This record gives sequence, C-alpha cells and structure tokens, in this order.
Amino acid sequence: MLQGKTILLGITGGIAAYKAATICSRLTQAGANVRVIMTESATKFISPLTLQTLSRHPVYLDTFDEFDPAVVAHIDAADSADLVLVAPATANVLGKMANGLADDFLSTTLLAATAQVIVAPAMNVHMYAHPAVERNMALLAERGVRFVEPGTGNLACGYVGKGRLAEPEEIVFAVKQWFASRTELAGKKVLITAGGTVERLDPVRYLTNDSSGKMGFALAEAAANRGADVTVIAARTTAAPIGGVELVRAESAEEMLQAVLARYESADLVIKAAAVADYRPVSQAPSKIKKSDERLVVELERTTDILKTLGERKTHQFLVGFAAETENVASYAMDKLARKHCDLVVANDVSQEGAGFNADTNVVQVFGPEGLVEALPQLPKREVAERLLARIAERMNADTAPGDAE
Repeated sequence: MLQGKTILLGITGGIAAYKAATICSRLTQAGANVRVIMTESATKFISPLTLQTLSRHPVYLDTFDEFDPAVVAHIDAADSADLVLVAPATANVLGKMANGLADDFLSTTLLAATAQVIVAPAMNVHMYAHPAVERNMALLAERGVRFVEPGTGNLACGYVGKGRLAEPEEIVFAVKQWFASRTELAGKKVLITAGGTVERLDPVRYLTNDSSGKMGFALAEAAANRGADVTVIAARTTAAPIGGVELVRAESAEEMLQAVLARYESADLVIKAAAVADYRPVSQAPSKIKKSDERLVVELERTTDILKTLGERKTHQFLVGFAAETENVASYAMDKLARKHCDLVVANDVSQEGAGFNADTNVVQVFGPEGLVEALPQLPKREVAERLLARIAERMNADTAPGDAE
C-alpha cells in the first residue's frame, strides 16, 4: 500500500517528538520513501541523526540548506510528496498552517504542498482546548486537512487530559487508510448534483432556495479523491467549484433533469445533493413584469421529480438521495427512500444550527433499507462528505463482491 510512496514527515518541538522515530521507522518498513523535516525546536528533543538513519535520507532543517543547486529545496520537497504528515504538531505549527505563515523549512513546505496533509496534534490539555487552537483546527479541516486525534491520559507537563500524541500505530494506520481510500471508487463513474435550481418568472426575477452547493462540491471532491470519474451537474451555487471534475451547469429543474438523464445510463453512483424546486411558474414572461395592481398572482405547477424518475429507471446504479427536513426527519427520510427506490438517503434538519443550506458544517443522518445506518455529529461539510463516501464505497464494493464458492 505504501510501497514507493513519498511521505514528508514534519516533526515539531514537543516532548512527543521522540515518537516520530517510531513513526518514521514503521513507514519506511512499509515501503514508503520518508523525507523528514524538523523544526529547530524539534532538534532539542530528538537528534536529526536518528531520523536520518531511520529514513536513509538527509533531514531538512534550514530553509537555506540547499542540497541540490538545481532545485529549490522546500519546493522540490513539496512537489515530491504523495502525502504530508506532521507528527507531532504543536499549537504553534497549527497556527502557522491556518494563517499561511512561512518562516522555516516546514512551514514554507506546507504552504507549497498540494498533497494531502495529515496532522497529529500533541500539546497540553488546556492548549488543545483553547479557542484559538480549536479555531485553527476547524479552519484547517475545512481546507481538507485530516487529523489524527490525540489521546487522553498523563501528559508530560503533569496534567491528565486530552493532548497526548496518538500512538505511532494509530498514525501509521491513518496514513495507510488514506492511501487505501484512493482506490475505493477507481474506475467508477460518479454523477453528483449540487446547488439550488432557478425557476424564472421573467428575465430578472426567479424562484430559488438557499442551497450554496458546498455539500455537493465536497462530495465530488471526496469521490475524486477515491479515484472516481466525477461529473457535477450544478445549478445556482455560491461555493467555489473544485478542480479535477467535470462541471455541467443546469439552471432550472428541467435542465437539470435532462442533464442527469443524458448521463444516467453510464453512471455507477448518483448522489442527488441539489435542492431542486418542487414548483415552477406555469408561464415565464418574456420581459420584465411591471408593477400594476396591489397584488400579483403567480400560478405554479409541479416540476418533474428527478430522484423519483432516477429510481424508476434504475438498473445497476447506486442511488443516494438527500432529504432536507424541518421535522420528523427519520420518518420522512425512510418514506423517501422507499418511494424513490434509493439505496441510501442522507437527511438533515435544516432548522438546526450548523446544518443545512449555506453553512460550512452539517449534521446528517444516513438511512438505508434497514433504517438508521449512521448519525453524524456537526462536522465540516468536507468531513461529512468523506464519511459519506466511505460508507457508500463500502456498500457498493460489498454489492459487487463475488459470492462464496460452493
């Protein structure tokens, strides 16, 4: 799994730095090419010679140490990485990462890296719970940084609480798990809808909703990270699209329906995360409607139910629907799953703080034919997407696994 992968191991200045030697050794034994970056503070706790011996490579220490005049060392290191692991990560380096500071080899490399970053924090219990540290970690999580949570126990400072570096075995497992997830949907065609549809009254006015597209784009990113060929059909969105996926714009419910149906036959996984209008104006004025009477009556008609249509036409596709509710979430979700022939329904109470439209976080419940599958607490939408795609990939792979031989 790690054979031939280049992993940058950043080590910062805390007593837990000594555990980095074991992490480096385990990664190297697993076949990874480990390149170590140490901050000046880290060298006070563990010798660079130890890490050089274990990694079989020179250790990066100073931004101005250039081993090869043909390249800029910190840029070359960043470009070479398949993964960046910071363990242990102090409160200081978390602050630098969150705020884009770059004043040593590690921070400049992190700023230049485009590979996935995994961070294993380690610090005093009160430092870990400080609002500034919590804010920095939340911001980094929104940007896609993954965390290996610290353990709870006796700390070097004498306190007992959360802040102890996760054990090397846990950290190495997290690294292996990330690389394993890269192939979960390899070769699969994934179709995702995002954003809120627009139903026009006239050229300047329309009916829509508060959907930002953040959840749909996060799901697309998570699917692409798992090796899938991803197409996003997006209506009105305020979130920035992501790279590496095909983006198709469809303004109205009817346009989205046609765009989805045109690609449905070849899709392996379809996730309907868009907020599609249930009704549209019966007629659309060709020019701006002028004020006249005190009241304006607009007649609406039902739009085609895209998810229901997909469920009725389903052959091999794994179909996931979303249900934005304000009450009776479980009963409405299970009803939708049955009526629309979904394999899973992801439901949330959009009246709940931190959930639903336009927020950076979400609180969801996942339902399958057997009932509640999983209930996720309030998490950044990227983390929600990662967990949902892991669950979906697990079920898809189970469905396609060969049966036991008789």
